[in-house]
Amino acid sequence: MGHVPDLFAALVPGGERLWTYLSIGPCHSEAELAGVVADLLDTPGWVVFAVCEPGGRAVGFAAYLRVDPALGTIEIGSVVWSPRLARTAAATEAIALMAGHVFDDLGYRRLEWKCDALNEPSRRAALRLGFRFEGVWRQATLYKGRNRDTAWFAMTDADWPGVRTAYERWLRVENFDVDGCQRSPLAVPGVGRG
Repeated sequence: MGHVPDLFAALVPGGERLWTYLSIGPCHSEAELAGVVADLLDTPGWVVFAVCEPGGRAVGFAAYLRVDPALGTIEIGSVVWSPRLARTAAATEAIALMAGHVFDDLGYRRLEWKCDALNEPSRRAALRLGFRFEGVWRQATLYKGRNRDTAWFAMTDADWPGVRTAYERWLRVENFDVDGCQRSPLAVPGVGRG
């Protein structure tokens, strides 16, 4: 909860569009965001992370959800990146760290990414990050007064060694110029388009 003031300051420039494809938000005040964060933290089985810049200022959040130790599956969801974090090496590194923990530390067999089928930026991100498209569940849920078709993506423990190598290669300091722009794109072998 201590990150709420920083999160609110970071998320305000993104406006309502940050919340379009989420069941939560938009948040128009720090108090509203505090309520959303409290609800996320209190959701059984969810583990919520603040993503911080060097120096500790929070600029986004993401969560593990649908954690099933017996089946060895987990989902990354409720990803909200501020404009300062979106499409940066830090955003990729945050997902790489979350995936690494799932496979390397917990020994899970499957990591999922699900999003509103209309959320093209999230779909592109999932593919770029090494998740494979598995299909669309039509009218999977209802939120904000409309049906949501859900696009499913996943990577498995068999995919992980190649994905991890791609992350490590891409995140190397020498892959970025003095302005922080990538020299080579993240290229995960064997990932198709969805």
